[in-house]
Amino acid sequence: MASDLEKQAKEAFIDDHFELAVDLYTKAIEISPKNADLYVDRAQANIKLSNFTEAVADANRAIELEPSNAKAYLRKGTACIKLEEFETAKAALEKGASLLPGDSRFTGLIKECDQRIAEENGDLRKLSLETSSSTNMPTEDVQPVEIVNEPPNQVTVTPAKPKYRHEFYQKPEEVVVTIFAKGVPADNVAVEFGEQILSVSIDVSGEGDAYHFQPRLFGKIIPEKCRYLVLSTKVEIHLAKAEVIRWTSLEFSKETAVTQRVSSSGRRAPELDSCAKFAVSVSERPTYPSSKPKRTDWDKLEAEVKKEEKEEKLDGDAALNKFFRGIYQDADEDTRRAMSKSFVESHGTVLSTNWKEVGTKKVEGSPPDGMELKKWEY
Repeated sequence: MASDLEKQAKEAFIDDHFELAVDLYTKAIEISPKNADLYVDRAQANIKLSNFTEAVADANRAIELEPSNAKAYLRKGTACIKLEEFETAKAALEKGASLLPGDSRFTGLIKECDQRIAEENGDLRKLSLETSSSTNMPTEDVQPVEIVNEPPNQVTVTPAKPKYRHEFYQKPEEVVVTIFAKGVPADNVAVEFGEQILSVSIDVSGEGDAYHFQPRLFGKIIPEKCRYLVLSTKVEIHLAKAEVIRWTSLEFSKETAVTQRVSSSGRRAPELDSCAKFAVSVSERPTYPSSKPKRTDWDKLEAEVKKEEKEEKLDGDAALNKFFRGIYQDADEDTRRAMSKSFVESHGTVLSTNWKEVGTKKVEGSPPDGMELKKWEY
């Protein structure tokens, strides 16, 4: 039944088995194709897998089936942000916010869209003034924008807006962000990755208010290679760098943007086509030892072993055994039966290849000259 598949899919999602969750939701949808919640949940799993286009498609289908489903607009907005479609994302989020007033998830993401749109338009200062002077938005809702580049120095948890200290360190190809949130259930943590955006939501109050950390990152990342772990004392986020460069900070700033985005010819790096960007990143990327196992051509290996065995030169009993093995390997079924029967019945003293001769009678032992055959009783 669809309900059983939905339950299994939710369990797989909680265990971070997102691909399995997508498969189970797909099977449930085949049974119950008019269930909007199934599309909403599959969209969330697709977002975790960085399948943002598929997530938008699922969200649109859910909206079509149930226009009042607020979560569908939340999923669409989240996926569109990852696709850097900020105008579309904002429109979807505003619609969802009107259906679910007071939900801080919509408020935080809408402000994220406003910030990104303002950055694209080069109008950050105007956005800051408009936000601070707004009388329609509570003061506490402005705080996520203010703390993006100035995180608190210590863990502070309040019923209205929990806050957690965070830090980061880096490796040549990875940045590890740690948020010190102790004892938070895994299903209360949502982490999403964009091309140069990290979005973390931790809902611990159960009253709609949640902790949001949504910085624009210093450099670009590879969303499909990013991952996160929810541990007993912290949330550990692993960001895969798109380029092997040293991040001087976790978050984006105008000073670092110039050095990262301008190529040696003076043109902005985003203007290069995908093939050119790939060529540049490959040529500039240093090589590091890898623990990834090399692919083994087993057919080639088997052929080499057989060739070595064939060319191997043996002496004495080893050479004789090899000779008999060759006969047995190339023989037909009757010859093999004759060899097996004669060898067993004669206690290893006779080896015949003539089935007509040994097939109708018992083969008696024939010890070598000067030796006698002795039967052992067990």
